[in-house]
Amino acid sequence: MPKKHGRGRGRQPQRRRPSSQPRRADGGPEDQELFQTLRKALRSGEPLDFLAIISGFLEVTDPRGRDPFAPDEQRAGLNDLVDSFIGTSYAETTAALTAIRALSVDEVLSARIVRELETRRQPMPDWLTGLDRARIDPDVWFMTHVLGDGDDYLLGVTLPSGHALSALVYVDHNLGTVVKDAFIVPEPLEDLAIKMGTMIDDADQSLTRTDPATTRAVVEAAIDFGSQLYPPLTSDSWPMCRPLVEWMLRMLPTGGKAPDRREWPEEERAAIAEGFFASSYGAPLDHADERDLLGSVLWFGTSYATGDPFRWSPVTVEMLLADWFPRKVIAEPAYLAKLPDLVRAYIGYCHDRNGIRGDLTEETLAAVDQWEPEYLQLINSDRQKAMAGLAEALFESQRLEDLSDEEIHLEYIADEVGGVDALMKLDAEPLPDEEFQWAGIDEEIRPTVQAIIDECDACADAMLDIEHRTAMRRFLARAARNNPKLFRRKGSPVRGAGAVAWVIATANRTIGSYRSPMTGKDLLGHFDITGSVSERAQSLIRAAGIDLNLTYGSLRVGDPGLLISRRRGDLVDDRDRTLAKD
Repeated sequence: MPKKHGRGRGRQPQRRRPSSQPRRADGGPEDQELFQTLRKALRSGEPLDFLAIISGFLEVTDPRGRDPFAPDEQRAGLNDLVDSFIGTSYAETTAALTAIRALSVDEVLSARIVRELETRRQPMPDWLTGLDRARIDPDVWFMTHVLGDGDDYLLGVTLPSGHALSALVYVDHNLGTVVKDAFIVPEPLEDLAIKMGTMIDDADQSLTRTDPATTRAVVEAAIDFGSQLYPPLTSDSWPMCRPLVEWMLRMLPTGGKAPDRREWPEEERAAIAEGFFASSYGAPLDHADERDLLGSVLWFGTSYATGDPFRWSPVTVEMLLADWFPRKVIAEPAYLAKLPDLVRAYIGYCHDRNGIRGDLTEETLAAVDQWEPEYLQLINSDRQKAMAGLAEALFESQRLEDLSDEEIHLEYIADEVGGVDALMKLDAEPLPDEEFQWAGIDEEIRPTVQAIIDECDACADAMLDIEHRTAMRRFLARAARNNPKLFRRKGSPVRGAGAVAWVIATANRTIGSYRSPMTGKDLLGHFDITGSVSERAQSLIRAAGIDLNLTYGSLRVGDPGLLISRRRGDLVDDRDRTLAKD
């Protein structure tokens, strides 16, 4: 994806949020909300409108989406959904069964659906009855960047009716080569490739054709690995479009092989270190502490992120300094404080070795400058406490082994509210209608903050509610109080408000989950924002003092005061169910 070394967004994915348990209405089946949704999509004339809903059905009933900490969770399966459609012979259910049969890999279920469809007489559109005859485009496009954070794969199909569908799948290497995002658009692959090509404004990024069989192997492996992560990676369109993407992938030829993650034995890591310290970059730092620190850097580089110790980007710098090193390496602050200068030299060495352009090296070194203050703060905060708890840290794995699944799950959901004690005291009372708290906020930035407040309040009135407004005001006040510099920078108050709203709505699962009542696109559309606000949001999250570790996978703010009653009610129910099992 163009911008930010393949990590940028800025496109509006196709998304539908079906529920496998539709709300009952007072009338007949055709009056149910589910039927109305299917009918509207079927009559739209655009196949993707209907297929996106069916893809969502398959996703929400997919066992891969189950919570591993709630094995007894009662969740409707695909067979249950098919049973309900078989029991109601309408055009909408016939269309749904036809699409499910085409997208599903369950041969027994498909055979059962075929028998049922033989009894149906409702006319279906050609594009739907011809799904089995869809043709995969022979070309697959591959977009990558020299810094290697991730790659985009573009593939397309043409239905017998002439309708085209194209998918863009983003494979993130910093998280272990997983599908982090994907979306599908109703246009020919050639058109999508042209659009993506025109968005490239970086000489270090390329869009080329690639081998279809290898694409299938790589993306299927990345989907499989990503499905094992918990919490799962989600976006407005992923993983709801996963069944459609997998259907398209199955049309690609087999025989490809996904590259194995390279193993770096100790002697190879030692050779890398010797090469660095023998160079002009490393020679001035050839001391015992720096050699020891580089050993840890190479541990990170070979076992985490992209798995390549010579690849460094602003993203990997952030991972190392803002999270991995302060969390993984426990030592005296004076020793740890030598890391940023070592990393600067090592980045220069690696980029020189790889022939990386100077502008990109400057950008990556600037990330060290950006994250160094936070890193120094982390290694100097509560260090005596950390050293006193060293033994506990060393035996953490044993502690986890001794915990039951229920206890581990409680600890996980407790992160949303600031700890297990807070979770035990949690209630579901609505947040009050609260005025913005100006105490402690610099006079200089108050006009900017007020402009953001006005935009947030307007969004709450138009799309959200009083509780969201209070949570947005509290979050903004914390950020402004803690980091006034952030609000002295030039920036659009509207975009700042969009970022505030995005953080609070995501934390409360108002957006970003398949059960959410709206999409991120809907929310940001209120502010006339196209593209992503994630960078602005992350700056606000840091300013508000929220642990960045809580933002990986799904956003957790660690404060019940920022959660509306609906979200706290869900957590209370989850807590009580888990305690009942313990």
